[in-house]
Amino acid sequence: MYEHLVVFKFNEHYRPETGEQLVQTLLALKESIPGIAELTAGLNVTEETGNIHGYTLGLRVTFRDQEALRTYGPHPAHLHFVGLLEGMIENVVVVDYPIL
Repeated sequence: MYEHLVVFKFNEHYRPETGEQLVQTLLALKESIPGIAELTAGLNVTEETGNIHGYTLGLRVTFRDQEALRTYGPHPAHLHFVGLLEGMIENVVVVDYPIL
């Protein structure tokens, strides 16, 4: 199993009303992309306001194996999501690691 963590920081072109659409699109990836064991996504509601650093959206995907993680990136459903982000991203942090 492999864990894929992503946090998104948006720029001035992001509109808060877009956030829920992005979350729903991410949640739908579980049904569209083979090899996803678990997937959660949501808007940042932390009370640790000193640690937000502008990151608004979080994603956690557990893949069955490394090959599933590798096929996720070029999958059309994932690319559709990436297209929705066009012009809104300031920064993205990604962490992938095997689950031991």
